[in-house]
Amino acid sequence: MTASPDTLDVSLVAIPEAMPSTLSGLYDVLASVHALGGPAEAAGGKPPFRVSIVGERAGALELATGLPLPVQRAVADIERTDIVIVPSLHVPGGAWATGRFPALVDWLGAMYRGGATLCSACSGIFLIAETGVFDGRDATVHWDYAVGFRRAYPAVRVHPDKVLISAGARGELLSCGTSTSWYDLVLYLVARHCGAATAQALTRYLALQAHQEGLAPYMVFEAPRDHGDALVAEAQDWLSANYPVANPISEIVRRSGLAERSFKRRFTAATGLAPIAYVQRLRIEEAKRRLERSRASVDEISWQVGYEDAAFFRRLFRRVTQLSPGDYRRRFAIPKANAGK
Repeated sequence: MTASPDTLDVSLVAIPEAMPSTLSGLYDVLASVHALGGPAEAAGGKPPFRVSIVGERAGALELATGLPLPVQRAVADIERTDIVIVPSLHVPGGAWATGRFPALVDWLGAMYRGGATLCSACSGIFLIAETGVFDGRDATVHWDYAVGFRRAYPAVRVHPDKVLISAGARGELLSCGTSTSWYDLVLYLVARHCGAATAQALTRYLALQAHQEGLAPYMVFEAPRDHGDALVAEAQDWLSANYPVANPISEIVRRSGLAERSFKRRFTAATGLAPIAYVQRLRIEEAKRRLERSRASVDEISWQVGYEDAAFFRRLFRRVTQLSPGDYRRRFAIPKANAGK
């Protein structure tokens, strides 16, 4: 896509729950695209983006971590904008209380109807979803927030394993999955409006790393525990301590006192996973920790978590995480500083 000849207005929404790192990162990158020169200014030398921090009222605002930040414009004074981005928000437990920012929600809806692109970085979608524009559409959010988001907005199809989703007839609804996947969002916006060459220049200059393999490598398996089924909870407790043993499914069926088919149906209904898939996720999660924190070989770790067939373990690990065990270790091992003199 060629660079737009017009400067686009970008409104970054600030509320007390906003995370300053995401908000300031988006601001810095979008506001400095023109400083790179070259492709970004090929059309008349204009900066491609004019960025403002907007909120319910102008003035100082304390963000989620206590950092004060100036809100430059009140939304009541903004009749039109091209791009709106709601940054990641602090949402403890994924429980979002709706109705606290009615003026902002109304403004978001009005900007959307006026042709603006609405973007969320991670949990910013909680606020945008109050407008209803994502109902019946696909979106992504951090996996820790996915359960709470589905409860709050059951009409939205949420995919926490996806990095970036473009929805709407014009691709006017953008959502990205984690706080740092704002990198993916900003590079997408730059490529879309300024061209791929400018986005690539940004990637190199700022060492921004897009999550090309998706979010599966980063996701942590959290076993559902709020299902209210005591028998299944007891089986989960046993598996959490005994998942490496041979034939764990046969053992939890025996311990349950139920017929195998009945137990498997009940376990799947409670946890959302068949027992064998549940055990696999426990084993892969432990393998991830061992790859991160130990120097044991992949074959050793395969055996430690319950797989005698290391080749099968490697295939399963890649299927779950989208990375080989070796690539996972290289990606997530604790970094070391280069030695100097």
